[in-house]
Amino acid sequence: MVSSKLPFYTDDGGNLHLFSTLSRDDNLVHNMSMVKYLLSLSLLFCSSSVFANSNTVTMVSGEKSLKEIILEEKDSFYDGNRNYGYFTGRVTDRDQTANILKVSSENGNTKFFRAGDLVRFTVARKKEYDQCEGFVRSVEDGYFVVYVKDIYPCWGQKEYFRRGTVLVFESKKLYSRVQDASKYRVVLLKRRRDFFNQLNRVNHFLWSFDQQKVLTAAEYDKKILELRKAKERAMELLLHKKQDQIRLQKELSFRLDELDKDLEFYRIDNHDLLVDRWHLDHDTGAPVGRRPQELKKAEQD
Repeated sequence: MVSSKLPFYTDDGGNLHLFSTLSRDDNLVHNMSMVKYLLSLSLLFCSSSVFANSNTVTMVSGEKSLKEIILEEKDSFYDGNRNYGYFTGRVTDRDQTANILKVSSENGNTKFFRAGDLVRFTVARKKEYDQCEGFVRSVEDGYFVVYVKDIYPCWGQKEYFRRGTVLVFESKKLYSRVQDASKYRVVLLKRRRDFFNQLNRVNHFLWSFDQQKVLTAAEYDKKILELRKAKERAMELLLHKKQDQIRLQKELSFRLDELDKDLEFYRIDNHDLLVDRWHLDHDTGAPVGRRPQELKKAEQD
């Protein structure tokens, strides 16, 4: 049976239920609010699971996270909407056959060129012509040298190829190099931040050396004082133990003496007086002869 003080009741089937202090309308409002609450919890759980799954898929597929993208846009100055493979340059020098060209460019990314990289280019004022192919021979600060096997597809055969001609270059190799350089710069910036943090800790240690020296000395002085107190307590305990042992020694000596007396008292004597009487008389100085007397025979009636 359930106590009447508790807000429970049992039905005909013996099931336990809770008393409701609300009216019918209040119960309806309460039930609707509970339904809304449960629906909101389920939606929140589903959104969190979907977000977790999306993060898992991102990590498994190896795609860049939002943090990495922000770092690249902020620190490496890389713009994913730009094509870094296209740039312009001006011919500053050439050989007699126009096969070797020295090109100056205000594009600072030309420093990522390496010898043997393939480049394609057209003349800025002759875009209707085909592209020419060239190979990078060397790279200088603001310049790079290109070997061109045939200049006619992009220039023609009649006109003289002059110095100062503006060329429009296209290089897929440079585009990939710029991407790799951008990623590597993010790594370098992270390493730089780590070095700055380490330097900050070193500077903090050097600037607060005197204070840390005082704190360290105070810490060890505290330990020394605690050791001295522990030593004094140990010596006091040792002295008390010595006094206790001395009292115990006296007590044990007294008890042993008492035991020796009791043992002597309770010892059993097994001497035969009839056999040893003559020897005992001589030992005690009694007036007897030196030789034992003959035994007298008892007279018979």
